[in-house]
Amino acid sequence: MSFFLAVTILFTTTSFTVDMHFCCNQLVDMTFFGKARTCTVMGQEKNDNSKHCTSIQEKDCCDSHTVVKEGDDTFQKSNTISEIKTLVFLNTYFYTYIHLFEGSDSKVISFQTYRPPLISTDIIILNETFLI
Repeated sequence: MSFFLAVTILFTTTSFTVDMHFCCNQLVDMTFFGKARTCTVMGQEKNDNSKHCTSIQEKDCCDSHTVVKEGDDTFQKSNTISEIKTLVFLNTYFYTYIHLFEGSDSKVISFQTYRPPLISTDIIILNETFLI
């Protein structure tokens, strides 16, 4: 599917020219790059089965058509991530996700250096709440 989409984008964005030369209403030469050769250059004689042409030198006997396909360049290029907020979010997300599965040391005691506050008054007596 992605290959098909890539070929479609390539075909729609490129431009090319098809040059065709007709003699006696028959396609004689067709080129994609360059100019098609005429009947006199190719050395061909007139077609005996054709009713329209009596000779190659007639004015309307030989005809050249050029089909030009213009490329479409209106596609917008994809925007790169340039906003600082987006970059900060992505950095934080990946950093958190990577460190999510790291094991922590089991011997770490987070409250080992904690010192409880000094009690200046006895709160139980201050509030007169006694356990019976």
